[in-house]
Amino acid sequence: MHSGSNSLSRGDVTRYAIGSLGTGGFATLPGLVLVYYLTDSLGVTALAAGAIVTAAKVWDVLIDPVIGGLSDRALARTGSRRGPMLIGGIGLPIAFVLTFAVPASFGPVPAAIWVLIAFMLAATFFSLFQVPYIALPAELTDDYRERTRLLTWRVVVLTVAILLFGAGGPELRALFPDDPLLGYLVMAAVAAVVLGAGLLISSTVAPRRPLLPVQPGSSIAQHYRDGIVVLRESQPFRALLITFMLQGLATGLMLAAAQYVARWVLDDESAVTQLFVALIAPALLVAPVWKMIADRVGKERAFRMATAPFLLATIILAGMVWVPGWWIVAPVALAGAAYAGMQTLPMAMLPDVIAFHRTASGGDGRSGIFGGVWTAAETTGMALGGTVLTIVLAVTGYVETTAGRVVDQPDAAVTGIAVAFSILPAVLMLISLLTLSRYRLREHDITGTAA
Repeated sequence: MHSGSNSLSRGDVTRYAIGSLGTGGFATLPGLVLVYYLTDSLGVTALAAGAIVTAAKVWDVLIDPVIGGLSDRALARTGSRRGPMLIGGIGLPIAFVLTFAVPASFGPVPAAIWVLIAFMLAATFFSLFQVPYIALPAELTDDYRERTRLLTWRVVVLTVAILLFGAGGPELRALFPDDPLLGYLVMAAVAAVVLGAGLLISSTVAPRRPLLPVQPGSSIAQHYRDGIVVLRESQPFRALLITFMLQGLATGLMLAAAQYVARWVLDDESAVTQLFVALIAPALLVAPVWKMIADRVGKERAFRMATAPFLLATIILAGMVWVPGWWIVAPVALAGAAYAGMQTLPMAMLPDVIAFHRTASGGDGRSGIFGGVWTAAETTGMALGGTVLTIVLAVTGYVETTAGRVVDQPDAAVTGIAVAFSILPAVLMLISLLTLSRYRLREHDITGTAA
């Protein structure tokens, strides 16, 4: 593998893409089941469950810029970002299992504390891998379209991970209907094996030599200052980052609400599997199509084209507030086709932004800082999705329960779940189109600057 070359081998693309098996799995499974695990198996109140998930993600946001600086320091010191990635790949599976290993004898309060500590630990290990992983595309190739190819296959694997973890996780849990806590533990153990394999394999693609000399910050405060600097200096980065964060909030909200939609709108807890198949099957088919569209019309225009059908799908889904039923699978499939582009294109645009800034600033190497800020924003968006859902649940009177105990939900709570899965994401997607219009970096800017 030749860092910075124009063409990537199939092996390099494959090993990089496999990393999304781990990153996609960790983003999907906790986002899908963690709040539900807390409220419906451990007896934790909706607001407390939201506070736990939010606190862990706030911690993640706080450490991401620091890890970005440490990643740049590792690159300067050892010639590779591989070290932090390996630590993350080893630690994340262990912490993930601990998150779902709450002893059955624990009451709601100690159970909540256990989950908070374990999930914060898992978030730390995840960031150690994810932040340098995000920075790698700008260092693996200088070619504008080759980056789209690299990130397209990453998203293909990402969609596989969403299907594997989003559909397979609940199915594993369902194998133990008489002991839900054991079901969650088995689910976590199997998922941890896949997570670890994906992260460790992908870490081998990290270049062994830095592209540019890097002068990392010498303190935690300096890492934060570096993050503020890249936000201030790069207008394309700000526009892309805000857009991606808003869309992450919308998709995170839908992800967190999916289990509740299956249980209380469709009256079938296992229906979450069908919802995920409806979402991912189109995404797998359409992801390469978005690459072809981007090559023809440009990444930024293709990104807008992908966002529009997702917005349309969420508007159609608003009908479930009045007419719940299995018809919602069709707009979910439309959202899945759009989602492939909404993931591929901004992640392919990010290394362009990093390379443009690096050249325009005279060879300043801050890929890790960019990756840290990006991961912090992405994490914020996904975390706030779960937070918004728990607020909706609390306001509408959702009734929490413990494993094996059945409750009835008020009509207002069921309506709130439907709104959280449709109308609120639609509003967020509409705002994201406005922020995306502020992104003005084009292919000729990238290729011209590189030349």
